[in-house]
Formats: sequence, structure tokens, C-alpha cells
Amino acid sequence: MSDDTSAPGVLQRIGWPVRTARLTLRPARPDDADAVWGYRRLEPVARWLTDLPDDAATFRARFATPDRLATSVLVEHDATVIGDLMVRVENAWAQTEVADAARGVQAELGWVFDPAHQGQGYATEAVRELLRLCFAELGLRRVTALCFADNEPSWRLMERIGMRREAYNVADSLHRSGEWLDGLGYALLAEEWKLP
Repeated sequence: MSDDTSAPGVLQRIGWPVRTARLTLRPARPDDADAVWGYRRLEPVARWLTDLPDDAATFRARFATPDRLATSVLVEHDATVIGDLMVRVENAWAQTEVADAARGVQAELGWVFDPAHQGQGYATEAVRELLRLCFAELGLRRVTALCFADNEPSWRLMERIGMRREAYNVADSLHRSGEWLDGLGYALLAEEWKLP
């Protein structure tokens, strides 16, 4: 039971843009599509993505939908888009009598970074700030993240920022290659989160 509550407005509670030591995080806009497509279409990135449109026009159309924009945060370095983050606020599973108290209390996170800007700590810096936003600004109680087990840079990032591996699922995810791959699930509770 995780009805999506990321309707426009959840991320609007944050005072944008948000700055870290080297980066700027801000909500995505429709005119950001070409910059994001530039790295998402690259094979080392695209192989792990859930959705890979065939061309830039299709990507632009999907990127500009209100649901997509409501969950997308861009990462900039020196005014250049170097990655994007997903924050999908959800309801936690709950029994009927207490379901209201479980609405909008957790989020699934995701991230994609341009390979040209990897290996410099930008992803770690951006996702640490994303955790701060989730816990300190949005008041969430839990965040989760998923990836293919073969996507080592992604799960290593999850561990680097303090997330706990909660699931190792064997052959649970059908990859576009036609192969069934293992999947990993990570999570972090607000009380486990520590400021860097």
C-alpha cells in the first residue's frame, strides 16, 4: 500500500533553490528535458533506467508531464545540469484504523548522474542533501531506494550515505535485455539519519 502522494505541492514546501558546498538543487522544469536527455541516453546510464524513450521528442513529452516534474529535482554544478534526483513521497502500509497517520510519511528516492561528472563526490553530496530535505524539511519518517544488484555504483552510494540494505531479491526484475536480474532494496529511518 503505497499510494503516490507526490502531487504538485509536496516539494513546493521546500525553499528552492537549495545549495550545498558545490551544487545547486532545484525543481525540474520542462525546458530542462534536453540537458537531462543528454546523459540519460548514454549506454552506461541508460542500462539501469526503468524507462528509456527511443528519441529526444518522446523523452521531452514524458519529462514535461506534471507527475514527472512533481518528483524531479535537478543537480547543477557551475550552472550545468549534471544529474537528476527523484523524490516520490508515498503512504506507508498501515492497517485501516491508522491509515490516516501513514499518509505521506515516506519517500522513494532515485538518482541519475552524467558519467562525465562521476567520481568527484557530486552524487554523494547531492543525495546527502536530499536526505536532509526529506527528514529535516519534509518531516518524513523513512526513505527507500531500489536498484539492480549489478548496479554497484548505485548501491555503494546508498551505503555511503548510511542507508541499510533491507532486501536482496533473486531474479525479481526483468531487464530490457530479456534477462531476469537480482534487485536490492535500501532504507533509512529519520532517527538513523545523521547530519554529515
